Amino acid sequence: MRFPFLLTLCLLLTSSTMAHCEDVTLFISSFAAKEQGGIHTCRFDLETGRLTLSHTATDVDNPFFLAVSADGRFLYAVDAEKFGDNVNEFVAAHQVAPTTGQLTRLNRQSAMGRTSCYLDTDASGRTVVVANYSSGDVAALPVKKDGTLGEAASFIRHSGSSIDPARQKAPFAHCIKISPDNRFALAADLGADKVFVYSLDAATAKLTANPAQPFVSIAPGSGPRHLTFHPNGKRVYVINELKNTVTFFDYEPDAGTLTERQTISTLPDDFSGTSYCADLKITPDGRFLFGTNRGHDSLAVYRIADDGRLSLVAIEPSLGKGPQNLLITRDGHWVLCANMPGNNVAVFSIDGETGHLKPVGKPVEVTKPSCLRWLPAN
Repeated sequence: MRFPFLLTLCLLLTSSTMAHCEDVTLFISSFAAKEQGGIHTCRFDLETGRLTLSHTATDVDNPFFLAVSADGRFLYAVDAEKFGDNVNEFVAAHQVAPTTGQLTRLNRQSAMGRTSCYLDTDASGRTVVVANYSSGDVAALPVKKDGTLGEAASFIRHSGSSIDPARQKAPFAHCIKISPDNRFALAADLGADKVFVYSLDAATAKLTANPAQPFVSIAPGSGPRHLTFHPNGKRVYVINELKNTVTFFDYEPDAGTLTERQTISTLPDDFSGTSYCADLKITPDGRFLFGTNRGHDSLAVYRIADDGRLSLVAIEPSLGKGPQNLLITRDGHWVLCANMPGNNVAVFSIDGETGHLKPVGKPVEVTKPSCLRWLPAN
């Protein structure tokens, strides 16, 4: 595995407003097996943008996606010896050392499905949810007091299909995200063109279909992939892989219901090539949203209006092939982009007034970076 982190990339700031004398810990997964893959513990300097490798855990195979508990004590990772093979995959639990961020493996449990592609943890630290793409299902696993995982307490197979015969002949669960108030879990299904809504009992890791609205449909052929909640907890944004769009919903947190308000393209009007969306993130102040285009290899930047609607600000190069995952610093000054097939992580400064991005330094080489996560307890 290549470790150019060891040389430490120094990224120079251009704005005095970013002067924070603080390091934070982040985790980067390398989507590969055995010694070629692993989970990197890194330090990111909020003042200088310096990214430095501290440790690498290689006791997990093909860790495509990561989730970190709200208290920062535990990390959970997809663990698959043969990712996407015709066998169920696993979710592995790790303890996080409080000062160094070093990972110690605890245990693993079956994900109950194939091609596990998304994990999330609830706010209380008692439940981990997983979306399984190939088998088109979701599961919820209980977390014990010591951070270890129990066997799945909930397993739900999606139903449905849509108009794309190559990509939508069956359900393909691509994301499951827990609501800010910890009462619901929303699952984007690329194959069914639906966002399923589940009531969550975190104490028992139980998922049940939301009686007020078990699902909401998106335009046929959209292929919803990832979703995120606005910081105010009253809006949901879904990025659609196949149609290269973002759909905005009003969200009613008491009932867990969605009402569609807008769909907007992520690509330039004159683009005629092949591209597929992947991830989206919102700045902590709720003013800007970023989405990734794989193929066009860019980040679409939107301003979020007071009513939640999006307006395009710019479409910026991702500085690598296949932008897979994004991470925004909690101060809202930086966005990191994992270009998975491009084998690098690019860092951009965010203009807090306009939302425009500025590359800072050269992208850092990382083997197949697939997921970026902060350690909350910094």
